Amino acid sequence: MIHKIEINEFIELSKSFTVLDVRSPGEYAHAHIPQAYSLPLFTDDERKVVGTAYKQQSKQDAVKIGLDYFGVKMRKMVEEVEALQAELKKSEERTVIVHCWRGGMRSGGVAWLLDLYGFKVYQLIGGYKAYRNWALAQFSKEYPINVLGGYTGSGKTEVLHELKKSGAHILDIEAIACHKGSAFGGFGMVQPSQEMFENTLALQLAGIDATEENRIWVEDESRRIGDVNLPAIFFNTMQLAPLYFVDIPFNERLTHIVSAYSKHKKEELVNAIIRIQKRLGGQDTKSAINALLENDYKSSFGILLRYYDKHYGKSLVTREKSGIPLHQISLATVDAVANSRHLVH
Repeated sequence: MIHKIEINEFIELSKSFTVLDVRSPGEYAHAHIPQAYSLPLFTDDERKVVGTAYKQQSKQDAVKIGLDYFGVKMRKMVEEVEALQAELKKSEERTVIVHCWRGGMRSGGVAWLLDLYGFKVYQLIGGYKAYRNWALAQFSKEYPINVLGGYTGSGKTEVLHELKKSGAHILDIEAIACHKGSAFGGFGMVQPSQEMFENTLALQLAGIDATEENRIWVEDESRRIGDVNLPAIFFNTMQLAPLYFVDIPFNERLTHIVSAYSKHKKEELVNAIIRIQKRLGGQDTKSAINALLENDYKSSFGILLRYYDKHYGKSLVTREKSGIPLHQISLATVDAVANSRHLVH
């Protein structure tokens, strides 16, 4: 018997059971439900053939073509699910959740096969589309948020994770975006699609049981983080939340920045500087690059840090004028452990 479930029950059950996404590899690669495993019923080309037949011929013709593709894959799909369950050490439970795009024929076919074989199978009503609607709805909810601010080089991400160790709720948006926010923030990272970013952000946000006494800490971010954007309504929630601004001396931050970024290839650093040359200005761009090429990282990053300080300072003034609670905390060094204590005591 196949158990059909609505999205809210799916969210709960997915914490315990394996989720199988039977859409095509291309659909999965673009965006999927976090922690779902790809078990495509059709290849991208096969999906295209079936879809064309459905539109131009009939549903029955499309089903027959689909069965031709599906029939030869049945044993392999069952064995793949068995292997996955063994790898995840879930062989004993023999329970899976299956979904496709809209909860239709593809997930229905795979659910039938796995049920026939002996798995306990849940099928998501509405499929991935139902998850997307659920995900987008999470951003409209009210959340008790504290925003951790500070000039570039203040070690805010490190402080965020120290807060987590002390029992605080955190949402590491930069980790979800696979980008640290500045022109230099994408080194060595591959960003998700906008849709995948939203999918992960929504699931992590919904999984936090925050209260007024134990609020969610997030890092102060621009709406755009590399190539992805924070959902407008959630970004607005962040903008209206209390801001805790850690004020650390320039030279301390400069030392921290040089330590973090001097290990990267000069070509990467130069290209990052060039990306902001219009805002940085011709002379400062030239000076920063020349200093970098001469191995004078401190002078180069000093120019860049002053640019980012000026940019952030403007947004700080806007924040102050808005009347939103602003707590400025003067700290001596970039010490994540010590600085996190100043925020929770």
